[in-house]
Amino acid sequence: MTTPVPGLPLRDELYLLAHNDDTGQPHIHRQALALGLAGAVLIDLVLAGRTILDNDDHPAGEQRVKMHIDRPVGDLIADTALTSLRHARLAPPLRHWLRGFADDLYERTRAGLHAAGILRHTSRRRLAGLIRADTYLPTQTRWPVIARARLRYLADGREQPDNHTAALAGLVVALHLTPHLFLPDNTTVVTTHLRAIAHQHLRPVRDITAAVDAAVGDLATATYR
Repeated sequence: MTTPVPGLPLRDELYLLAHNDDTGQPHIHRQALALGLAGAVLIDLVLAGRTILDNDDHPAGEQRVKMHIDRPVGDLIADTALTSLRHARLAPPLRHWLRGFADDLYERTRAGLHAAGILRHTSRRRLAGLIRADTYLPTQTRWPVIARARLRYLADGREQPDNHTAALAGLVVALHLTPHLFLPDNTTVVTTHLRAIAHQHLRPVRDITAAVDAAVGDLATATYR
């Protein structure tokens, strides 16, 4: 049985799964991934009991994000999210909060992984040295492999999902990352199974995942306008 990597937040695992292990290139658009990362931060805060969603008379995606316990969790990005809620005049709608907090979250997450020694930075010159290409790669392959293995065990029915892994499954499906898990089974079947697992868990987590899915859809629609 696999277990979550100690101290690795949901957003960090999502970041690692969303990148090619060998090239460091993202599998999806950075803006879409940033929305998923924002959802992951909020899910971690919900699971830690720091935030709640107010579902009273609010349509999907418009639930209000509220502080529940005003106490830091000891993670810079998560505590920044708590600060944004603490200083908000009104509790923000869920999808609005996701879009706002996603701003530069990709870069902040990458910087945190680099500072923690999980990513290493390399740079090289292209086009006769005119352009510098920066690349961030895992320092050890075990970081993405462990997260990928947990999802594989879920898909195979060999492991019972905890809230963390079920949330990761939901976000992977919402961001269309299932093909990049390198699972031997049919991608459609795996996606359906992971989605079903995610839907069996906590309602706030499901609501946040659905809001991420909708926000990514909005982003795609805006691109083609």
